[in-house]
Amino acid sequence: MFGDLRELYQEVILDHGKKPRNFRYPEDFTCEAAGNNPMCGDALMVYLKVDDNKIIRDVAFQGKGCAISVASASMMTELLKDLSVDKAEALFKAFHSMCTDDENIDEQLAQFDEEIVERLQMLSGVRQFPMRVKCATLAWHTMDAAVNGEQDITTE
Repeated sequence: MFGDLRELYQEVILDHGKKPRNFRYPEDFTCEAAGNNPMCGDALMVYLKVDDNKIIRDVAFQGKGCAISVASASMMTELLKDLSVDKAEALFKAFHSMCTDDENIDEQLAQFDEEIVERLQMLSGVRQFPMRVKCATLAWHTMDAAVNGEQDITTE
């Protein structure tokens, strides 16, 4: 059973890597940031449209990177639409914890619905490959930088 689940997760990641969602340049974004992972060569721009109530109404990205980096950015864009900036940042922290450690992860994930948690778990398998954690979290770090007014972020 676990092998089947791992295979499904790999298929989803490959699908997002080959056919990324929200891979575009939106004309009406309100914040943006550039993310760079020099170890892998990933370079992404993340664009967000945040309304006056601090709700993310649109999110997109452009750039190039490995399959994990692109898949993570693609999945992130789907998860963040219509979330508040605070909720998006909490989701980023929870995802980062999933990829790096297990401390307090259940508490962090409790505020999100099951579908969101399941989708994040698909990417958290990179925890087994420490060099790939930066690939999986690059778009998330870039989103966090964008909503906090930073222009550039690097995983170095």
